[in-house]
Amino acid sequence: MTTDSEPQDESKPSGIGMKIGLLVLVVAIVAIAYTQFGDLLSLENLAKQEAQLRAFQSDHPVLVYGAAFLIYVAVAGLSLPGAAVLTLVYGWYFGLARGVVLVSFASTAGATVAFLLSRFLFRDSIQKRFGKRLENFNQSLEKEGPFFLFTLRLIPAVPFFVINAVMGLTPIHVRTFWWVSQLGMLAATVVYVYAGASVPNLQTLADSGIGAVFSPSQLSQIVFAFVLLGLFPLIVRFAMKFIHRGTPQHAVDSPAE
Repeated sequence: MTTDSEPQDESKPSGIGMKIGLLVLVVAIVAIAYTQFGDLLSLENLAKQEAQLRAFQSDHPVLVYGAAFLIYVAVAGLSLPGAAVLTLVYGWYFGLARGVVLVSFASTAGATVAFLLSRFLFRDSIQKRFGKRLENFNQSLEKEGPFFLFTLRLIPAVPFFVINAVMGLTPIHVRTFWWVSQLGMLAATVVYVYAGASVPNLQTLADSGIGAVFSPSQLSQIVFAFVLLGLFPLIVRFAMKFIHRGTPQHAVDSPAE
């Protein structure tokens, strides 16, 4: 005679098995991509295919956008190397305006895929093991999450794949993660796409990368501007809290009369 609790007990191993199976599949795909196609997206290799890339764009003007979008989503979603290279190449390939639109949405979609993979595979186990320790952190993140994520997106020292994975372990909503990432990554997207769109050929990018357009001092200024832009919302928020705490209660209370 079966009880109501038996189906629940049987569902747990199947859920764990599904996660293990997905993890193995992702690791296998990443390993194959690294070993078999690691050099395929290098600037040196793409520069050798410049004529073929232009010919394919001319022969298949619509298909090329769909293929480029899916490639970028796969690279960003699986945290494969080459996202920065693709951004430069797409700028050269599609131009500034179309390149920015394509890379912005593709990078956000890929980041969301990585975010969801991290959440599905690891969040439950992390929360169960460190739930009490993370309780205050989770509560703070629910309030400050968008500002925190926006700041991280604008600090080049923090790799995007780390942000995607870590944020997947938090209670931040998928929709919030999407729009904040879309906004937070836009500035860097514009800079890299602009660099790609400003060079005459891929060989120039292969030789100098983003340095073909921006000098080291200009790059330093851009990075500094990104950090300031990311920290600005947090600075304003903390300043407002500090001012509110320092304001006497009778100064903010409305008169009774």
